[in-house]
Amino acid sequence: MKAIRRFTVRTVLPESIAPLSKLASNLRWSWHEPTTRLFADLDPAAWQASGHDPVKFLGSVSRASLERMAQDTGLVERIGALGADLEDYLAGPRWYQSLGEDAPRSVAYFSPEYGISAVLPQYSGGLGILAGDHLKAASDLGVPLVAVGLLYQAGYFKQALSRDGWQLETYPVLDPNGLPLTLLREQDGTPARVSLPLPNNRRLLAQIWRADVGRVPLLLLDSDVTGNDDAARGITDRLYGGGGDHRLQQELLLGMGGVKALRVYERLTGAAGPEVFHTNEGHAGFQGIERIRELMDTGMGWEEALAATRSNTVFTTHTPVPAGIDRFDQSQIRHFLSAGLAQSVPTDKVLGLGAETYDGGDPGKFNMAVMGLRLAQRANGVAKLHGEVSRQMFSGLWPGFDVSEIPITSVTNGVHVPTWVDPELTKLAREKFGVETVHDRDWGRAYEIADQDLWDLRRRLRSNLIVDVRRRVRSAWRKRGATDPELAWTDNVLDPDILTIGFARRVPTYKRLTLMLRDPARLKALLLHPTHPIQVVVAGKSHPADEQGKKLIQDLVRFTDDPAVRHRIVFLPNYDIAMARTLFPGCDVWLNNPLRPLEASGTSGMKSAINGGLNLSVLDGWWDEMYDGDNGWAIPSANPSQGAHTREVFNPDQRDDLEAAALYDLLEKSVAPLFYGKEPPAEAGAAGPSDVPAHSLPHEWLEMVKHTLADLGPAVSANRMLREYVNRLYRPAGESGRAASADGYAAARDLAAWITRIRDGFSAVSVEHVDSIGITDDPQIGDELTVQAYVSLGSLRPEDVSVEVAYGKAMENDQLRDPRTAGLAHVEDLGSGRHLFSGTIGIENAGPFGYTVRVIPVHSGLASKAELGLVANA
Repeated sequence: MKAIRRFTVRTVLPESIAPLSKLASNLRWSWHEPTTRLFADLDPAAWQASGHDPVKFLGSVSRASLERMAQDTGLVERIGALGADLEDYLAGPRWYQSLGEDAPRSVAYFSPEYGISAVLPQYSGGLGILAGDHLKAASDLGVPLVAVGLLYQAGYFKQALSRDGWQLETYPVLDPNGLPLTLLREQDGTPARVSLPLPNNRRLLAQIWRADVGRVPLLLLDSDVTGNDDAARGITDRLYGGGGDHRLQQELLLGMGGVKALRVYERLTGAAGPEVFHTNEGHAGFQGIERIRELMDTGMGWEEALAATRSNTVFTTHTPVPAGIDRFDQSQIRHFLSAGLAQSVPTDKVLGLGAETYDGGDPGKFNMAVMGLRLAQRANGVAKLHGEVSRQMFSGLWPGFDVSEIPITSVTNGVHVPTWVDPELTKLAREKFGVETVHDRDWGRAYEIADQDLWDLRRRLRSNLIVDVRRRVRSAWRKRGATDPELAWTDNVLDPDILTIGFARRVPTYKRLTLMLRDPARLKALLLHPTHPIQVVVAGKSHPADEQGKKLIQDLVRFTDDPAVRHRIVFLPNYDIAMARTLFPGCDVWLNNPLRPLEASGTSGMKSAINGGLNLSVLDGWWDEMYDGDNGWAIPSANPSQGAHTREVFNPDQRDDLEAAALYDLLEKSVAPLFYGKEPPAEAGAAGPSDVPAHSLPHEWLEMVKHTLADLGPAVSANRMLREYVNRLYRPAGESGRAASADGYAAARDLAAWITRIRDGFSAVSVEHVDSIGITDDPQIGDELTVQAYVSLGSLRPEDVSVEVAYGKAMENDQLRDPRTAGLAHVEDLGSGRHLFSGTIGIENAGPFGYTVRVIPVHSGLASKAELGLVANA
């Protein structure tokens, strides 16, 4: 019998245990181990049945059980103490509060997905997990962040396998009332809503759900509301579930609707308005258009509103390839804007922000990342190498500048340690060092752990993983149609004493899920090695529309189905946060073999490292800058100098063959022997590697583990990442935003007028002639060279520009390698817009030397000299 109506009944708690409600509803529990321990101890069976979801757990506990809890004095005290601890955490000063009054009072963070907990499935992969860790670290550090996203009715898909190993997708609909969310309401109790006009006189309404991520409010817009037609109700149906107009409307709601939601939140709660806006990838780029609209509605012009908006906007790009960027037809954008979305904002100006007006660009496309960069005064990639790749990829937006000067910096991603460190490691830290959790300052104490204790810890983590793997393998096979009598073999899947390799991530082709299958016979030999065997756990989802990715999964699954090796290699369907919580700690080695440099950052290996796992990876993303030779292994790249636009040395098949062979060699000759010790265990062929005696512990391996914990622990922490964002991006953006908005936006108006004057007059700027004085026929180190530049500025003034000499080692093609720059002083007005500039430089290195002169606009309101993309080179 089917119900005609469904709703969720909230649990009413007795007064003495009332803090349980807030402990359950604030997602801090997902990374606060004492709180999760509390819920587990209340009723272990019910906690397990709830899927470790406190809201669901409390809803399942009977009234009688709640009354019994309320009468337990010790339990009441424990609940009260944790409730008080949460209140102190939410209200007390933290790191950010020590920065002073000049730090931004509020930062708005926009992202299309958030991976915070498995109970709030609003994420698909690394972008969402990074966003979730960003929020958690901001909360721990006291950064006054308010986050904005969409509430997807089905989240991302759940993955299963067919009998022949093909990925199957299902989309269970979520009940927001059963999630750790509260609906934002007006003072009269009605749901607060935002509204966007759509073409054909339609309207998009969205209500606003709030999730509390520690101290950080997360606002999620939901279009499944009465008042919307069926098409509008479905706009927030699935994460990345549609294309074309559907995807565009999601991004319009996220960006423009997101700013409207912030304004509603400010009005209803009295929260401070954001002084910095951070756009996490291009999906939310329309937030800048909505803010420009707000300013233009007060009477500001386009250039003035654009200057003010750019001043306090930060844009983070996560993709190293153009194919990873959302692009729409210009006509699509015009069609939706024509409905009045931006009202007073000129449509052609908006289209210009996303236009691919550079060599190789498509003038008919609207590029979301390009708009994001043009709307932000500060931008960053997510690893040092990714910063280099991004500067190359987007260099067309700044013609005439060297790639190294492109104004895109980098902040290497990090992971939220309390979320991803296993409770077993926390327990060891508590027992050995008396600390409740692992903090940045405690990592160095890893060297104090005895080898036997560390070895035993790693075995427990491996054993926990194996218990979970066996359960998941049995479940997956039942869904594939197997019966229980056919599944007896699953009781022996994996071995707690065998070297365990992990590989889990999304499955686009560049991540090369099946590189390990390049030589199946060799992989099988590694899995079944008589003295140094390995076992492999693999997980990952392919986008539903990516048939090639699904084929890679099927190829791997078919290999894992082989009865000869299925006890040593498994594929686990439906990779999510819950699976990751045992997978990362339980693997001894984390494998990552993308095509370099196509991994923007990657954080899965970081999560392994903070649990004592070693990395085995191509030098890409974060590993390129943090690998030191003692914290894991680097898989050589066949094309090591390959860049985003560099021609490959080897064809794809040759490249994959070479890199797979290097992977096999490392596993066979370096990784496995070190794990099992230099000498194979006695009679290992018969008894197996579990017979390694205590005195034969792999001390070199354990030394690498300790080094990884001590060295990589703080380096990969999201706390480190957030401090970098705050000090390098948020605080400068906040300062420039305040300066731009002071005195009725006087500085923004001045900057806009200056930019217009510079753009109108810069075509007349040129370096007419350069003289060098003081150089001899036989120049030596220490000599000085006086450079005199005759420059035509047309209608511009000397104070509008910086005339620079760039100098350094000259290559055979006359290109300067790593040039230094020095400003030339204005010496004389020669009339008719012509000026003489002069300065002296020193020759500091032997070898070929060269120099050139250029003219660049300068203004105190610019964040970099390349910002306007204007330069006149000699």
